[in-house]
Amino acid sequence: MTANRIALACAALMLLGVPVPGLAWQAPDPSSLPDDAWGREVRYGRDLITDTPRLIGSEATDPAKRLEPSGLACSNCHLQAGTKEFGLPLVGVFGDFPQYRPREGRVGTLEERVNGCITRSLNGSPLPVDGPEMRAILSYLRFLSIGTPIGTSTPGRGAGTMKLLDRPADPVRGEAVFAQICAVCHGADGAGRMAADGAGRMAGGGAGREAAESAGQEAAEGAGRVGAGGAGREAADDIGPVPPLWGARSFNDGAGMNRLTVAANFIHANMPNGTDWHDPALSVEDAWDVAAFLISRPRPHAAGLEADFPVLRQKPIDAGYGPYADGFDQAQHRFGPFQPIEAARKAGLSTGGKPAKPDPAATTPPGPRAATP
Repeated sequence: MTANRIALACAALMLLGVPVPGLAWQAPDPSSLPDDAWGREVRYGRDLITDTPRLIGSEATDPAKRLEPSGLACSNCHLQAGTKEFGLPLVGVFGDFPQYRPREGRVGTLEERVNGCITRSLNGSPLPVDGPEMRAILSYLRFLSIGTPIGTSTPGRGAGTMKLLDRPADPVRGEAVFAQICAVCHGADGAGRMAADGAGRMAGGGAGREAAESAGQEAAEGAGRVGAGGAGREAADDIGPVPPLWGARSFNDGAGMNRLTVAANFIHANMPNGTDWHDPALSVEDAWDVAAFLISRPRPHAAGLEADFPVLRQKPIDAGYGPYADGFDQAQHRFGPFQPIEAARKAGLSTGGKPAKPDPAATTPPGPRAATP
């Protein structure tokens, strides 16, 4: 294969969300900008991503700006201020909008997309679209997208694409993985640990992974359940704020992270914190199963989910709430296996997008499961 063909093949794989070793990832640094109006606005936009609670959350000095009470930050999902490769980066997104959005069934603006994240992933209230905070966030996204051709998909976008399991993802098995690997940072109850000043940023660097590896070694030496105290927990004390994964302060059930494929790929490429896709800490099966455990847990309910995806055949295969345009039940849409759903869609075996009779079990958010909390 010639060098040109190799380059084209690598680019095609990256555009499909398949990580390819050896390709350089670059993201612009706003600290390089001068201390002028543009530079200050871009850096304010970055701060809104990383220090969300202090600026527009529960710790904001102006009560009118307290739009998200959870204490979460945008950078809990968009890692390293939206600049981490396969850490749901924001690099290049500015040129994607206006964009047709299947969830709304119409063309939407970047402002609407930002507010969708705030109302679902932060479980907060929308920003005023003409306010200084929205303008700063858009400026930061514009800065991150400089040099990206409009309408192109940036290599490194999303969280990657793992091979689908040929079985349902297993929340019970995932609970054991969570206890061994994740609880050391997020806590056995998944409540995380927020900073004293309310900042919801995840710590940078590899401290989270190191803490989890320390905890894993402790468990291997017979010290008991990981996350229940001991050296592993002490090692995690230095990693800083950690976001809750379920419960009242977590993202709601309309968030993208409440979809199995999004959560599993994100976890595999990035967790424990400090991991990257070049050297995953979890196996593919462990990532799918721990993600299944995560999405099975109780969390706030977003009103109006039944109106999402008005063209039902455009609904993602792993949407955790109905109605659906096919004959597969809610459990299979949530946990898989997804290949039969994909095959049926390719064969055109659907209701043609007409709403099916609502299934109460599919439209009502599931309650807490019976497994150990």
